[in-house]
Amino acid sequence: MSKKIDARGLSCPQPVLLTLEELKRGDEKEIVVLVDTVTSRENVMRAASSKGCRVEGTESEEGGYKVVIRRN
Repeated sequence: MSKKIDARGLSCPQPVLLTLEELKRGDEKEIVVLVDTVTSRENVMRAASSKGCRVEGTESEEGGYKVVIRRN
């Protein structure tokens, strides 16, 4: 099961903060983050990588991007 974070419409650094908060909780093996700007996508990917997670992929979604993060 994965945790979904809908950060569309939020400006940086809010998507990153929500992602880091969820990573700190440690409940789910996979986290899906929805964002609507390239900058937010890149920042979320960088934050996840800095915490030792794998970014499985980013897909274009209607009106934004889907970033899939997996814990190692």
